[in-house]
Amino acid sequence: MFMIQREVPNDPSSISYFMGCVSQAKAIAVDVHLDDIDWFITSAEEKGVNISYVIDTHVHADHYSGGKVLAQRTGAQYMLSELSQTHFDFVGLKDQQIIHAGNLGVKILHTPGHTLDSICLLVTDHSRGPNPWFLLSQHTLFVGSVGRPDLRGQEAVMAASLYDSIHNKLLILDSHIEILPGAKAGSACGAGISGKSMSTIGYEKLNNPILKLSKADFIAEVIATLPPYPQSMAEIVKANIAG
Repeated sequence: MFMIQREVPNDPSSISYFMGCVSQAKAIAVDVHLDDIDWFITSAEEKGVNISYVIDTHVHADHYSGGKVLAQRTGAQYMLSELSQTHFDFVGLKDQQIIHAGNLGVKILHTPGHTLDSICLLVTDHSRGPNPWFLLSQHTLFVGSVGRPDLRGQEAVMAASLYDSIHNKLLILDSHIEILPGAKAGSACGAGISGKSMSTIGYEKLNNPILKLSKADFIAEVIATLPPYPQSMAEIVKANIAG
């Protein structure tokens, strides 16, 4: 398989992903920015693959999504959580559902907290073995931090959901599994995010300070350290819901 971690040129704190199976010419694009559509199309041509699936891991508030447009241009299926609310049709993803793109297997983990419809993607390369290799933790779990829970209001309720998602679905994964988040230092989607763009479940359990807190203290800390809202957030969310 191949996996490209794409730092978006006009927003280097934000990260998209392009992964797939060259032998069976199938690929998946994740959290595509509107300005990055041509890069994904060109990269697919260079790899000799077809983009089969385009996934947004939630309705974004920090950038204009290019997911729907990329899917239209490539004939791919455009996918969001089945809980996502938009003004257009998409393929709804269910918790624990597995998507196959050649030798690549992607399990959907519903992880509400950053938003109600947030998902993470647990990836297995079956050409190497049957066990999961890495987690696209996107805006749920960052290196050294966690996602902000206040984009739709109800900060305390969503922070509690975020705690449950991280502890009950992510931290139970094998310690060797790599964490590849959707943002790094400079992002408005979380406080205190590391500039490093990957980690492991084991390392974060040992060294991410917010993961060591009780649920009550976690909620209080996340709310107390909220960064400013993303620029033009309301306009971006409205555009992404409209498609």
